[in-house]
Amino acid sequence: MKKALITGITGQDGSYLAELLLSKGYDVHGIVRRSSSFNRSRIDHLYQDPHLPGTRLFLHYGDLSDSGQLTEIIYNIKPDEIFHLASQSHVRVSFDLSEYTGDITGLGTTRLLEAVRRSGIPTKFYQASSSEMFGSAPPPQNEQTPFKPLSPYAAAKLYAYWMVRNYREGYNLFACNGILFNHESPRRGETFVTRKITRGIAQILAGREKRLYLGNLNAKRDWGYAPEYVEAMWLMLQQANPDDYVVGTGESHSVMEFLEEACKYVGLDREKHVEIDKNYFRPVEVDNLRADCRLAREKLNWEPKICFLDLVKIMMDYDMTKAGLQSPGEGIRALQRSGFGWAKDF
Repeated sequence: MKKALITGITGQDGSYLAELLLSKGYDVHGIVRRSSSFNRSRIDHLYQDPHLPGTRLFLHYGDLSDSGQLTEIIYNIKPDEIFHLASQSHVRVSFDLSEYTGDITGLGTTRLLEAVRRSGIPTKFYQASSSEMFGSAPPPQNEQTPFKPLSPYAAAKLYAYWMVRNYREGYNLFACNGILFNHESPRRGETFVTRKITRGIAQILAGREKRLYLGNLNAKRDWGYAPEYVEAMWLMLQQANPDDYVVGTGESHSVMEFLEEACKYVGLDREKHVEIDKNYFRPVEVDNLRADCRLAREKLNWEPKICFLDLVKIMMDYDMTKAGLQSPGEGIRALQRSGFGWAKDF
């Protein structure tokens, strides 16, 4: 039975990855930050009292700023695989918290890599890199595209990317960078633009809100479905040799397109309810990200199943249901056809 350690287990990707690994028979350990209030809603359905026999999900307090605690956790667990997903991951917020973002998103990765090296444990390491590292590089972007980061978040992720490469080449660690393009789901944080749109529309239809305030609607992104992307993460660590992989759908859609499709799906008049707020613009904008993921297709045999329109419908169905409304249900039916039975959102 394999053991995996997930940082960021309470986030969108961490929760889906925990589900996937548990379905594959892993013992799953997750690092969570100590808080006076519970912030584990995404994994509540997975949690069992550790005193019960057969429990395979275990949580440990830790923080990416505390190298000593990280070293102790890794040494005690001795995981076969480490999936490093935790970070300060909001791009717009990174401009306001640039030092903190550099410490957690950038140096946090170095602390983990050094803990692995010092422990001497032959674990495999996955680093959650980001398409934001490409910044102003013209699309499509692949593993050979020069990086041109345009935010503190992207710069911190790029530092972490190169540290993974250095530890792989310098210390012979099995360490991979997954350069994932935008991936969304019903578990996406409510301050991220896709979930902000679907939740906001549902709240307007439920009569709880009147306006949805957004920033730059012209930015284009390669949007996929998060559970598919955690499968790609797992596949990277099952290969004979470590490598870096771009993961995306190969399609690019603007924020405006996402908004229009979501409104059209549930019959909301966008002109009456959506306004632009300049406070949501970034100081520097990334215009267009689109993945060229031929390497992942060829080496990992990974292929996305959920298309852009189905993704919008899945997220709208979820937020409509959560708001107590009747959803059209097309997104739910698309999920049923795709075979993601282990992702328990509906």
